[in-house]
Amino acid sequence: MAQKRLTIDYQEYASMAEMDEADRTLLERAVEATEGSYAPYSKYNVGAAVLLSDGTVVTGANQENSAFPSGLCAERTALFAAHAQYPHLAVRAIAITACRGGRMLPEPAWPCGACRQVLAESQKRAEAPVRVIVGGLSRIVVFSCVEDILPFIFNGL
Repeated sequence: MAQKRLTIDYQEYASMAEMDEADRTLLERAVEATEGSYAPYSKYNVGAAVLLSDGTVVTGANQENSAFPSGLCAERTALFAAHAQYPHLAVRAIAITACRGGRMLPEPAWPCGACRQVLAESQKRAEAPVRVIVGGLSRIVVFSCVEDILPFIFNGL
């Protein structure tokens, strides 16, 4: 048996003020996107902002349903909208956050497994790394590519 080690490099910021302008702007768009959230059950308003290769930003918000599996996460609403509206453009980055009462929650809103896999597919389509920015009031974490949040990506059959 061979013992292996997985190391993940990422950047962590204490506040949005420390970030470069492009990342901060994308995260601010994710905060704004939480206003479109429909979350009457969890009260967990998540927003995502996707940066495309031409600079276009597409946003999405979580949409809950009383039949819980029928809802959709913010990341997937944003990514699917981006791919449907701009199929010729590549995803370059995504920013994700959660708010309650219009205020960002203290901890980052980590993407679920399904959203991570959709991000992986978006990166595959882009044929280039997709940066992942996950923000909360206490810290903001930036990953340089999807493999950093989903190290063993399912690549198909």
